[in-house]
Amino acid sequence: MGIAGEVLKSQNETEGKLKSSPPGQQQENNSEEDEEAKKKKEAEASWRTMKYTLIFFGVTLSGLSGYIVGTWGAPERDEEGNVIEDQFSLKPLALQYILRSWNAIMNYSQMIRDPSRDKLLPDPLKEPYYQPPYTLILEMTGVLVHPDWTYQTGWRFKKRPGIDFFLAQVGPPAFEVVVYTAEQAFTAFPILDALDPNGYIMYRLFRDATRYVDGHHVKDLDCINRDPSKVIVLDWNTQSVKSHPRNALRIKEWKGNDDDRTLVDLALLLKTIATSEVQDVREVLDFYNQFDDPIEAFRENQRKLQVSVNPSSNSFFF
Repeated sequence: MGIAGEVLKSQNETEGKLKSSPPGQQQENNSEEDEEAKKKKEAEASWRTMKYTLIFFGVTLSGLSGYIVGTWGAPERDEEGNVIEDQFSLKPLALQYILRSWNAIMNYSQMIRDPSRDKLLPDPLKEPYYQPPYTLILEMTGVLVHPDWTYQTGWRFKKRPGIDFFLAQVGPPAFEVVVYTAEQAFTAFPILDALDPNGYIMYRLFRDATRYVDGHHVKDLDCINRDPSKVIVLDWNTQSVKSHPRNALRIKEWKGNDDDRTLVDLALLLKTIATSEVQDVREVLDFYNQFDDPIEAFRENQRKLQVSVNPSSNSFFF
């Protein structure tokens, strides 16, 4: 039998199998083939979409990179249009542009991480104006207010019990009160306006005034423009004050409970420091920071004071 005969025989066998198969099985086979073909087309379409997307992003990224290198990498020129030489001028031209662009990116990144200015507060007031002897720096969230969410009101900031008494006690003339928070200005400004209608808070510093270190917004007291021995920071987050831990009185974060009286005790502690004319507040803070709850330690000292000291005495016990 020749090749033609074998082909004819194979076709006859295939047709015979199809004829011998039940109609339902034939339909099932056709359905499976259609499903496989459909999946194959979908996979091909998905791959084409992904390929075109990658090509688009690649072209866009290349164009953006070229624009940055061409714009930021160009040398500066003087008023007459002459090129101003810099540390990259002696290198090959292409390398000059790349290095200048990279340097500009690093400078921009550093600008974002650093405080917005070298002096966050103006110089201390001079006579005939009065400058409070101590500076009190307050975190807003978790110390003065608590973010609260309900289905009825959505997000709102809850005012801490005793805050009116606290601000009245620690405001001028005893302390120069500064709110220094990692919150954005547009969020914090209306809250502070409602929180302090009497104007006890003299200055407000926001996220742009912090130093971004290892994923945390740190309060940098080196930029405060005040004597560190007269600066007290009230905060619950140790990461926020890690650059100057000795200036921080680390209190517990307020969670929104209505029976809290921490601010009342804090006001008494701070008034005691101011009235006693402490030369270096860090020595007092070192003592209280050795306790898990500095405020409870102060309360205990006050109880001892009431027992051991004549009520008419002007002595203070830290």
